[in-house]
Amino acid sequence: MKSIGFVDYYISEWHANNYPVWFKEICEQTGEEFQVKYAWAEEYVSPVDGRNTDEWCKEFGVEKCENLQDLCEKADYILVLAPSNPEKHLGYAKEVLKYKKNTYIDKTFAPDYQTAKEIFDIAEQCGTKFFSSSALRYGTELDEMLGAQAVITTGGGGNMPEYIIHQIEMAVKVIGEKAKKVRVEKQGDNQYIIRVAFENRKQATMAYACGYGFSVCAEKPNGETVNKPIVSDTFNSLLKDILRFYKTGEVSFDSKQTLEAMKIRETVIKGQEVLGEWIEL
Repeated sequence: MKSIGFVDYYISEWHANNYPVWFKEICEQTGEEFQVKYAWAEEYVSPVDGRNTDEWCKEFGVEKCENLQDLCEKADYILVLAPSNPEKHLGYAKEVLKYKKNTYIDKTFAPDYQTAKEIFDIAEQCGTKFFSSSALRYGTELDEMLGAQAVITTGGGGNMPEYIIHQIEMAVKVIGEKAKKVRVEKQGDNQYIIRVAFENRKQATMAYACGYGFSVCAEKPNGETVNKPIVSDTFNSLLKDILRFYKTGEVSFDSKQTLEAMKIRETVIKGQEVLGEWIEL
């Protein structure tokens, strides 16, 4: 049985509370032998529900590590969480990636492009395989839209700076080009319209509003339009890909798209301060 170690800022949060069960279900279905066996969290008590690390570990049958180094030494593979605290990922990566164990870092990957680039540089210097992705990349609905000339995404979440990464990930995957500039507009108190101009005259529009749920409308180069809600089991597909990656060390997509997504996200956040203006990337 291969062991997975969870690294988190505080362990009792949505991802950590669901991933162990989903990994177990996948392994039961596929015959894979992986287990979430170790966990370490920087903060002992979760601000989400007040549960502490010992309580979480007891519920999930996981061994608590007293420090990050202990976890890195014990675990066969590492999964860095802290999805709502991307500013923590660089510090964790500096320690974790030294151990040369295949690592997944959850979204939101980094607070800005420069930090994201630094994490990739550290991994390269250490010779460690890793990747990061939003689960929305794995929506099977996107497969027939690849290479689209234009795309419109809709979606939401608890707050725009954190949850817009899902729509950005979808747009970057579907468009498949480098972004050139970004414009952010706002309507009401919590709704945003985000325009992204890509190379080769490709475009994406992202509509963000509160509430969770996503859809994509893509215009193919031949003029055909495909419009679909994302209803496929994206997290199941993501976790299956993480386990495949742990075994092979091969990322299933070009990691340059992760850096592209982070560059766009950073610019979107800046765009909140200059609404209606194009910002060059």
